[in-house]
Amino acid sequence: MNITEIKSELTGDSYYKINHPSGLVIYVYPKEGYKSAYAIFGTKYGSINTCFSVDGGSKITVPDGIAHYLEHKLFESEEGDAFVRYAETGANANAYTSFEKTCYLFSCTEKFDKSLEILLDFVQHPYFTPQTVAKEQGIIGQEIKMYDDAPDWRVMFNMLEGMYKNHPVKIDIAGTVESIAQITAEKLYEVYNVFYNLNNMALCVSGNVTVEQVLKTADKMLNPCKKTEIKNYFQDEPYEVNTPFVEQTFPVSMPIFNLGFKEKAEKQLDEKALACTDILLSMLASNTSTLYRSLMDSNLINSSFSYELFEGPGYCSVIFGGESRAPRQAAEMIKQYISKVKSEGLDKDDFEIAKKAVYGDAVSSLNSVSSISNAIIDYHFNGNELFEYIDAVSKASFEDVSNRLSEMLDVCNCTLSVVKQAGKED
Repeated sequence: MNITEIKSELTGDSYYKINHPSGLVIYVYPKEGYKSAYAIFGTKYGSINTCFSVDGGSKITVPDGIAHYLEHKLFESEEGDAFVRYAETGANANAYTSFEKTCYLFSCTEKFDKSLEILLDFVQHPYFTPQTVAKEQGIIGQEIKMYDDAPDWRVMFNMLEGMYKNHPVKIDIAGTVESIAQITAEKLYEVYNVFYNLNNMALCVSGNVTVEQVLKTADKMLNPCKKTEIKNYFQDEPYEVNTPFVEQTFPVSMPIFNLGFKEKAEKQLDEKALACTDILLSMLASNTSTLYRSLMDSNLINSSFSYELFEGPGYCSVIFGGESRAPRQAAEMIKQYISKVKSEGLDKDDFEIAKKAVYGDAVSSLNSVSSISNAIIDYHFNGNELFEYIDAVSKASFEDVSNRLSEMLDVCNCTLSVVKQAGKED
């Protein structure tokens, strides 16, 4: 077993990376003086992984939404529901499926060892029958319809459908009512056996824990897994957006918009590129930026305005969004401002302010056990590392961020998605 201490010279914090004999990578981030602990157990398997092969074999295609379906079903066993078991330890448990991963988690202030044992147990022991799978179709079907009625959800997926022609990131994480009807117990076992291999997974624990404590439970609960080679397949995705504008009517009091800039996605961003992008977006659109103030002064946005880098295997975009009385005008002002900055260059004072803000946010996140574990597992699956990202922020130069701007935010390659009331004019 290989245990490596990963230390930050900047913050003085450290955590441990353990290559467990089972094949699982385990991270432990002890926080002295903390009363709570947080654990997250994830697999590099999300909604976009619907076409794959194992060990060079033939391609396997599975229905959209199966990763999310599997997440729901994994909490069940012949002995009962995992949530009932957690109730006995007092832990607060949850799970989620994203585009590129599925994670199971809990937080607690006592009985950590038992809660970790429950987590490692139920995730490793699937139990699917035709009857239980059929029962879940109605439940998830209702969930899909609920999201179809959520304007924030629709405005985002309408934008993704507008940006992406082929990549499955444009498909709802839960799939469709039609696609989940194709899911069977056999198909669930098939994807489980491929993607829930411990070599494709990671466990991250932070807070009131020790390495010895985590390893004691891991040694008890984990059995060695044979490593396999998983290859995911995606259709070629053109650089250009599919369509520049999408609109849907909804009973909303205020129109909602998402403006997505489609970026090149040959490979996922490393720590330096991520750091420079975060600083750049803070410069452009944080609530201290010139753009933000202009949009607010023009009454085109409110405090719901946000921005994010949206990135994963084979997809990358920058999204601005929020409520707006005039979404087209807001989007046009954003594009004009980006064009102006690209032409005239960034402001060095804005750079210094944004760099300090991004660095401060990164360091302050180390005070939250959930933020720590979630960040580490995200970076692990992307091939990055938490402290290297913080170092990259601290070392980022004005020239680095200016170069990043030159590589992204093509105002001729974006999609505006709007949700508004019927009959309302922009």
